[in-house]
Amino acid sequence: MPFFAIDSKYFTNVYSTYYDCIIPYDRVAQVAIQLQHWLYYPILCFGRLNLYVLSWEHLLRRAPRQGIARWHRYAELVSLTLFWTWYGYLVLYLSIPTMWGKIVFFLISHIVPMPVHVQITLSHYAMSTSELGPAESFPQRMLRTTMDVDCPEWLDFVHGGLQFQAIHHLYPRMPRHNLRSAQKDIMEFCKDVGIPYALYGFYEGNKKVIGRLGEVANQAAIFQECQRYCMENPGDH
Repeated sequence: MPFFAIDSKYFTNVYSTYYDCIIPYDRVAQVAIQLQHWLYYPILCFGRLNLYVLSWEHLLRRAPRQGIARWHRYAELVSLTLFWTWYGYLVLYLSIPTMWGKIVFFLISHIVPMPVHVQITLSHYAMSTSELGPAESFPQRMLRTTMDVDCPEWLDFVHGGLQFQAIHHLYPRMPRHNLRSAQKDIMEFCKDVGIPYALYGFYEGNKKVIGRLGEVANQAAIFQECQRYCMENPGDH
């Protein structure tokens, strides 16, 4: 939100426990979500800008200012300041002579990482978001809500280990060079206990994500039409 929703339960103002704030289902969200299956790749081209905003917002508003972790905030503020001094001032401002050149360089350098954003969202957007409660085991929950992307071993470096998202969720601290071998063990475990393991090729995974976004977009359009009808015909319901 406001650009993507992967379930109809987000067709309202949502309180985010992660961001500790209300994310409004405003006019921007209502329009964007109805077009999200078309806007998916263009928006992800600028996903890095969203990370900039979230980083500064976290450090300025929510990062701890007391306790043993308070120094993290200052360390990260210094790090971000050094980054923008290097990239924003030394690279963009001083090294590129024309304004058009600065804009082109900025856009290219931020659009090129777009496949990383696709890879991250690919493993989650098409999967279940249902809350089944404490009766569901941890492995079942992780494997139900996460998809792995199948690819040859020589492509592992390009994916950066993000294609083994289910394994990463099961073992968050496992180094990425061990994820492929661990995947074989987990698949054997799933076969033994009867837990489905979602593994799709990159193309098939993208089809599933776009299909899911399209379904939710259609639901958003129907939801808005119902709201409009109820407001125009208050006596019919």
